[in-house]
Amino acid sequence: MQELLVVYLMIINLSTFSVYGVDKQRARKREWRVPERTLLLLALAGGGFGAYMGMRIFRHKTKHMQFQILVPLSVFFWTVLLCYYAFCLPLSY
Repeated sequence: MQELLVVYLMIINLSTFSVYGVDKQRARKREWRVPERTLLLLALAGGGFGAYMGMRIFRHKTKHMQFQILVPLSVFFWTVLLCYYAFCLPLSY
């Protein structure tokens, strides 16, 4: 079960990072964009670290207050959840 969670978080974070990069590229070309709601939902679904890195590396959505608040909150929430899962739940063999 723990391995599944780690794999899920790796996939969702890499995917979220990629989507932020694609959206920034499309913004520069004035093409169809990924809705902000989708970007935030990806972050809240576990892709907060990927979203945060995408915001910093691509300089994307850094001036939007909802992203400044919700993306770090997502990172915090998932970090707390992982710590609880790793240190507070009994190991199952």
